[in-house]
Amino acid sequence: MDITGRIKGIKYKKIIDKDLNKSSLEKFDINSASSTSLIFDKQNLFAVSKWVSPKRTRSYPYERIYDSMHISKKITVIPIIKDEGKNGDRDFLQWDTVSLISLLDICVIFAYYSHASVNKSTSKITNQKFDNDYVLSKIKEIEEYHSSGLHWNLKELADLNRIVDKAKSSYLKIEEETKVRLHNFNGINNFEDKIAKDIKDFMEFSRTKSEKAQNREYKTIQSKENLNTLSKSKITIQNYLGGKYFFTVDEVELNKNSVNLIENKHSKNSVLPSESVSKTD
Repeated sequence: MDITGRIKGIKYKKIIDKDLNKSSLEKFDINSASSTSLIFDKQNLFAVSKWVSPKRTRSYPYERIYDSMHISKKITVIPIIKDEGKNGDRDFLQWDTVSLISLLDICVIFAYYSHASVNKSTSKITNQKFDNDYVLSKIKEIEEYHSSGLHWNLKELADLNRIVDKAKSSYLKIEEETKVRLHNFNGINNFEDKIAKDIKDFMEFSRTKSEKAQNREYKTIQSKENLNTLSKSKITIQNYLGGKYFFTVDEVELNKNSVNLIENKHSKNSVLPSESVSKTD
């Protein structure tokens, strides 16, 4: 089944709050901070969440953002690229990720990793660390920025090539220090070319990858998930900002004028899967 929809506006009431750690800006370190935390500077209070990959399906990034939604000034830090080494994954930022976050009026800091260590058993790099000085400088910029999250994100997208160059330089350094071979830089160069030419090229490049991922997930059946039906479906949603999101759902129930979307997760010893764990890899 294919389900399509269009978002005309966002209305929500946050009903589950988590106690968030609080830190002053001068002592804040994005790498040791919780997945979502509060920082204060002078009279300003920010909620800062962080992603461990630019890929939306890794490490529950939406949960991290949800935990920040009750704070008026919201920031999320996303690595523009994450390369685990030639034997691991390499993920890139996607246009629709930024579009979705902009819809929620969240400022994005497009960040890059500057340090990593070696996982000798897998020959991959692990424990990747953001450039904290860069993240802090961007938080200070946002502190003085009084337009919407959408305007901030569009402004930062226009400077994406410079951040990609920083990421490439950092990964060259990491490769030299760890002696772990990373993916060929042709993929990053192609990514950068798409950004440099036109936002539309970046949009289409991202959507092609997302749609392919949706098709792969749609065909995958998890043997450990207890499904009542074989009604796995594709969901494609558009919004007024030009965003287009490709999702899948494990089961669908049609009930008169309503559609119930059911997501199944498996856990060995628990009734429900545990909450996400704050870590950098």
